Order: sequence, then structure tokens, then C-alpha cells
Amino acid sequence: MRFTKMQGIGNDYVYINCFEEKVEDPSALSARLSDRHFGVGSDGVILIEPSEIADCKMDMYNADGSRGKMCGNGIRCVGKYVYERGIARKNVLTVETLSGVKTLRLDVSGGRVGEVEVDMGSPILEPEKIPARFSGKTAVDLPLSVGGAEYRVTCVSMGNPHCVVFVADTKSFPISEIGPLFEHDPHFPERVNTEFVQVLGGDEVSMRVWERGSGETLACGTGACATAVACALNGKTGRNVLVHLLGGNLKVRWDETSGTVLMKGPAEFSFDGTVEI
Repeated sequence: MRFTKMQGIGNDYVYINCFEEKVEDPSALSARLSDRHFGVGSDGVILIEPSEIADCKMDMYNADGSRGKMCGNGIRCVGKYVYERGIARKNVLTVETLSGVKTLRLDVSGGRVGEVEVDMGSPILEPEKIPARFSGKTAVDLPLSVGGAEYRVTCVSMGNPHCVVFVADTKSFPISEIGPLFEHDPHFPERVNTEFVQVLGGDEVSMRVWERGSGETLACGTGACATAVACALNGKTGRNVLVHLLGGNLKVRWDETSGTVLMKGPAEFSFDGTVEI
């Protein structure tokens, strides 16, 4: 089976063109290929499939084989793949995901896609829809005891659940210890992606992320969007935020008129290969 390795600011996935290939058990395949010692090595596997309602469909699986509804960095790479590999040579693409159809706007020069802007839709703030077990209409700046310490959390869904925590210093934060405790906390019935965020000022923040099913990753697009929404809701920044992640930067805008979140950043090919299945 042929595959392509791609990354968006270090958030790397194995992409399989299911217009040409057939995958019988994507969950098992993702767990196998994602292993960085015995597989290809990635944060998961993304299948690019035909769609009846969009230019293509994105079906994503985390490194542990669990299925995800949406991936911001992953969908930008899907846009680049679909354009440059000739599936749909359009500067504006639609991609079907488990969290709805997303619209992508591609910056194209010389037949190559540089940055991609994704309309990620409107954030979901109602706890029961995230899902997060908190009372009230929103979960903004609420106390949560995790690992014997109390944190102030803001919960947002961008098609997948996020918990944003503001910290004094992202560099020294013990994410490998605290991240798993948030992921499996009983307040989050479907587990949760957790963003640990330091406000730098001037509508800029630094962010580290612990992704459910993958651990700490270099970047998370939906996490950056959730972070921008949480920053605005807590009065930490305006609605245009530059998010600095370990793998690079993302520009996120929470549009005041439409209520949708727009995320822009790069997408890159790493290499092509084949694997026996």
C-alpha cells in the first residue's frame, strides 16, 4: 500500500489516498504505522476518501488507533495533497469530516500550496455538547482539581473536546505528568485534549498540547482554535491571536460577525513510501 507522510508545523500524519487504496481496518493500521520505533512514525493516520457532499472526505485516527472527528493541522495537509496530487485543482476546497464540511482556502503559487486557511466553524461552548461534566451554560474559568492541584479551566469543542488551562510558563510546565491526568479525568467522558497556555501579550500566546490518544504533540490546530476562543472569553487577548506552538505558528481569528473560527498555517510533504498490510 502506498502512503504519504505530511506535517503541519510538526503535527505529522500518514496520509493514504483512498481514491486509489483500500484500508480494511484503519484503527489497527494507525496504531501500527504511528509507532515511531516499529512503524513509519506519526501522530496518526488520515484517510483521504471520496465524498458525495464535498471535494473529498477526511477520516482520521490517532496514534493509539482511536478515531478523531477533526484535526486542524491534518486538514490543511489534506488540502495541499488534494490540490497538488490532482484530486481537485481548486483554490477553494470543501472537505467532509465527522464534525461537518470544512471550507479551505489555499494560497497557491507556481502550482504549489503554501499556507492554507480553514474555516473551522463555530466553537461549541455548552458543556454537555463538548462533552464536559460541568453545570451551567458554559465552562469558562471554572475550578478543576487534577492531581491534587486546582486549575482554572475553559472548555471548548472545535469538533473535538478541548480543555484550556492558563499557566505562568509553558516551557517548565510538567505536561508529561499532568497531561494524562486531564485526558482521563472523569469530567471528560470522551477524554479531552488539553492546552497549557502562556499569555505573552500583544495578542500572542505560547501553547503546549496534550492530545488524547497521542500524548504531547508539536502542534494541534483545533487546540490552537480552542485556545484563541478561550483567550477571548477570558479577556486575555482580542479575537485575532498568534499562537506559538512547539512546531511553529498558527494565525487564528474568531470572527465577530459570523462567529466562526478561521485558522491559517503551512502544510508540507515529508516523503512517499509503501508498506505491506
